Amino acid sequence: MAKSSELYERLKQEERQILVKLDQLEADASSMSERRDGSPFGKREEEADGALEMERRIAQEERARVSLASIEHALQKYEAGTYGLCDACGQPIEQARLEALPQASLCLKCKASQTKDAKGTR
Repeated sequence: MAKSSELYERLKQEERQILVKLDQLEADASSMSERRDGSPFGKREEEADGALEMERRIAQEERARVSLASIEHALQKYEAGTYGLCDACGQPIEQARLEALPQASLCLKCKASQTKDAKGTR
């Protein structure tokens, strides 16, 4: 079983990786914009490819930002001394769950309940 300090280090490492990925995505967006600016009479296919690429980049960026927010939340909980406790019920989150997903903020029972509620079944 991983100790909370090992999980903290994993969270910090994941945070750094996501920040690097976000920087890369922003750099890619800048270079795409510069290429478009240099060629005002692009073909329709190129425009469609550019739009598709931009949609992919935006989706990747959104996923990275959501992951970053959950990691930062877990790091704040660690610093506050509440890491490993469920945000919903306050009970300890299962160790295996934390090892699999260090940024988990809900225990399995509360996560299952949240998922059922999101699907509209009770």
